[in-house]
Amino acid sequence: MLTVKEMHVRRTRRVRTGIRRKSKGRPRLSVFRSIKHIYAQVIDDEQGRTLAAASSVDKAFEGKLAKGTDRAAATAVGKLIAERAAAAGVKEVVFDRGGYLYHGRVKALAEAAREGGLSF
Repeated sequence: MLTVKEMHVRRTRRVRTGIRRKSKGRPRLSVFRSIKHIYAQVIDDEQGRTLAAASSVDKAFEGKLAKGTDRAAATAVGKLIAERAAAAGVKEVVFDRGGYLYHGRVKALAEAAREGGLSF
């Protein structure tokens, strides 16, 4: 029997494998959700470097967010990652939800990134 962590790792690998097949050279918008915060990165897998990053612990949100765990924080992070990706010259990405369901905070971040100008 697999543990919860092992199942999450399997889901993450399965999602990422599908993304690599469909990416066609586009960078990947990766989401990490912790108990207290949410993080997003735009990663160029071909060069192995991060092009843009944002999180609910970012200095841009210092004192502005009530909590880093709600949808409002995820929406703010989505808008910020879209701005930073545009500044880095990235307009099209592939969304990597990791092993998480496309629901709640992950969905809020994705929709805010789309509103901010990223297309995926």
